Amino acid sequence: MTRVHLPGIIAMAIIVVASNILVQFLFGNWLTWGAFTYPLAFLVTDIMNRVYGAGPARTVVFVGFIVGVFCSLIGTQIMLQGDGFTYPAVTFRIAIGSGLAFLTAQLLDVGVFSALRKGVWWKAPLASTIIGSSVDTAIFFTIAFSASLTWLEPANDVSWAGEILPLLGAGPEAPLWVSLAVADWMVKLSLALIALAPFRWVTARATSAS
Repeated sequence: MTRVHLPGIIAMAIIVVASNILVQFLFGNWLTWGAFTYPLAFLVTDIMNRVYGAGPARTVVFVGFIVGVFCSLIGTQIMLQGDGFTYPAVTFRIAIGSGLAFLTAQLLDVGVFSALRKGVWWKAPLASTIIGSSVDTAIFFTIAFSASLTWLEPANDVSWAGEILPLLGAGPEAPLWVSLAVADWMVKLSLALIALAPFRWVTARATSAS
């Protein structure tokens, strides 16, 4: 790691911290504000990969993972009050799901990007982000809310997430957590397309300056 990698490391740390805070605030019925900041982590990883290579990109990912684990540990110690109950800001299942999803998805993003880096400029960032985001969503929501994994944290009642409702309020019936996952995934896919513009601009400036 060198000084030139610091902007990427700082950006990743800011995104992870901000997302851990914003995930506590709802945006509509199916999303949190963190859903709009977290996908930017893929943009940072892809920029680092394009400009500096897979090694520095993985370094940024591991820094983000460490920051995320630290935030989760802090969150487990912060107790909130609601409906006559006291509960931690971050549960064990959410901490495990968040950390495992981040590390797996980001490293997968680096691998896919590296495999496609010699093609048309937009294929590597778009494909790697879509694949990474899909894996991230599947891992996190399954670990955090699926009824089949209650053994991970028996004391944590996530039965509310298993309530059977129309998908996104209008589709076929499914557990609530599936609607949350689909909404989160749709935001990530949208941002994957939008992020192509800043990706192109930043990488063009970085490579021309080097």
